[in-house]
Amino acid sequence: MCDVHGVPPRPYLGVQFSVAFDVYLLVREETARRVRAALGRNDPCWRLRNVCPCCTYKLEGETKDWPFLFTCDGNDSAKRFARKTREQWDDKGNPLPRESAERDDSRRAPGDYFISREVVESWAVADEEELAKVRDEDEERESGCSEKWQNMKESHTVRVAAVYDETGIFAGLCRHGFVLAFVDMVKSGELAKYAFALLAHVCKAMGPEIGKLILGYDIGCRFYTMVMRHPRVSDLLNDREFQALVGAFHGTAHDRLCQTRNLPKYKDDVGLEGFEECETFFSESNALAARTRYSTAFHRWQAFVTWAEHKDRFQTYAQLSHTLTTKYRHALAVLAEAPVLVRLMSDLEGATPATLEGWLKAEREYLSSLKKEPEEETLQMEYYQALVNFYDAKEAADGLRGNVTGLQFLGESGVDRAGAESATRRFETNRRHVYERENKCLETVRYLEARLELVERWQPGDENWVQAQVLVRKRRYQLALDKLESLVAARLLELWKMNIPGTGYKLRKHIAKAMQARSKAVRTALANYNAAAAALESPRPPLEWEAVVEYAFLAEFDLLRFSRRDVRSEPWAQGSGHAAMDLHFKIKRAKEEIQRLNVEIRRLYTYMRDEDAFLAHHARRLRDGHQPQLAHQVELYRQQHTRFSDEHRRRLEKLGKEAGCTAVLKPGTAVSKEHDVPAAARKEETEMADAAHAEALRMAESEVEGAEDVDAEAVADSLELVLRMADDA
Repeated sequence: MCDVHGVPPRPYLGVQFSVAFDVYLLVREETARRVRAALGRNDPCWRLRNVCPCCTYKLEGETKDWPFLFTCDGNDSAKRFARKTREQWDDKGNPLPRESAERDDSRRAPGDYFISREVVESWAVADEEELAKVRDEDEERESGCSEKWQNMKESHTVRVAAVYDETGIFAGLCRHGFVLAFVDMVKSGELAKYAFALLAHVCKAMGPEIGKLILGYDIGCRFYTMVMRHPRVSDLLNDREFQALVGAFHGTAHDRLCQTRNLPKYKDDVGLEGFEECETFFSESNALAARTRYSTAFHRWQAFVTWAEHKDRFQTYAQLSHTLTTKYRHALAVLAEAPVLVRLMSDLEGATPATLEGWLKAEREYLSSLKKEPEEETLQMEYYQALVNFYDAKEAADGLRGNVTGLQFLGESGVDRAGAESATRRFETNRRHVYERENKCLETVRYLEARLELVERWQPGDENWVQAQVLVRKRRYQLALDKLESLVAARLLELWKMNIPGTGYKLRKHIAKAMQARSKAVRTALANYNAAAAALESPRPPLEWEAVVEYAFLAEFDLLRFSRRDVRSEPWAQGSGHAAMDLHFKIKRAKEEIQRLNVEIRRLYTYMRDEDAFLAHHARRLRDGHQPQLAHQVELYRQQHTRFSDEHRRRLEKLGKEAGCTAVLKPGTAVSKEHDVPAAARKEETEMADAAHAEALRMAESEVEGAEDVDAEAVADSLELVLRMADDA
């Protein structure tokens, strides 16, 4: 502004401009509030309940109640420095606590995008690590992934530089990219309370209309356990089904056991959704970081809300039909791979889809079995060790029974008498301890015999005794082998993902980086294995790191022949079997995606018609009710919203002409009655719209016809006159 006016920099102009801009945005916000009130949309949860027409605008006659899919994640780019007083010291030279120098500002975040800090704090838990800890051995959600992700550990998340007040934002988005809500991350990293608050906010706003929620989160495997154990959050989910999955991109860095349980491609009703919309969203929102790093808290909220409103209305909604058609074409391309799956199944001795799904279950069970020793073997080894201890104790007790040679008889001297009494007390105490040890060992033996349901007690030299003795000797080796096998098996299956046709360069680099981060764990397990193998009676040859990293498939892992179970011949451990299994689930998800997109496309068609009629009706109602200013604002809102309708229809109609498209490109009837318009008004507005459309076509045709009759010489004279006037000016 100073450059425009040709004056030196004057800081007060920036303050004045900021105040003027705040007033301008406040006027816009108040205008939008009055428009919402006139339309009957002033409920605090209305935006979230209608955030996405494809997700929330249900129609009558839909044969399936599709789950609401959304994703969430945190981003630390949107930090904001905390203003504090200058550092001061006391008389002894100790630094005094720095107080906040923030200007008092009672203004709250505009709109309904941000969840307040007070609400977020109400969902905090005292110990997140304890809440996520697995206590039940039968619980299968935990697979060790939490140790690989820093945003799961409170010890990492709380160590944030003290110079920041807000350390980022936590955002939730629907599967089409519409913003559900923002949460401020305050003086911490990505804690569970932010996700709890977002999930609770969605549950309360959506109400019972949404019966099933599926959340994609990069720590979904751990977050699900925390949700089920949080008393307040779990109560919100009592009436609906909830699942937490890991995103398709971040899931590649989780171990294979977690992938078989939590990847979207293995879950029904998910389609081809990858749950990674937050990454694209944050890559765009990072542009706000520079202007909000030193702003006040209110102006930071203002910037994000203004940007999110504009993005939802003029970018995400404008590209909604493009998103749908892109997803549809991708699903059709996946379905085109069905002949490849048929050929793979025929090569696998006539495997069926049910067979392939059984292979996934078998792989999951195998990887789960490597997490701990089989219970029967553990009991046998414990029983063997208990017998060894019992026989040793019994032998010692038998040697003391009836033995009085250790007693000291009293002599004539007082010294001998005192020494004999002391020796006798020690002997009796020792004998009592030996008997107690024998009885204790016997109780343990009897308990384990009941667990093993044994009729006869094992004796040294028996077949069972010898087998258990071998198990005990090999236990260290077997534990080291199980650990190494678990890590290498997961690594091989993940590395195979890097060679799948269609896997992008960035995804392969992400997998390779995760593998490199876990190399230290594999090296440690390898060293422990080699040490245990060398201690065997028949030492195994040591395994070199270079040999491990060069394996291509599980079938090439020679160590498996020394395992409890040889799975090298299992079809899911072979390259062709694993490829067929993954392609089967991919095609299955593509069929679900087509069904869901057919529903979403019809929802969009219906929403465009109903929204246009609803806004036009209320604009006319307000105009007839002598509220021209408010009617004008409603009409402006209608024009902003309907400007994309023709483009949406063009894209979807183009998709409808493609082979394989089964979408119904006609509007239906909405379940919700919020867009209802009186029949007479709807008919009149339809006639007016048709007349306006016909008039626009007539004028366009007349302009084309008139253009043909224009004299070229007259056009040249007019252009020459315009140029001469410009030169004179």
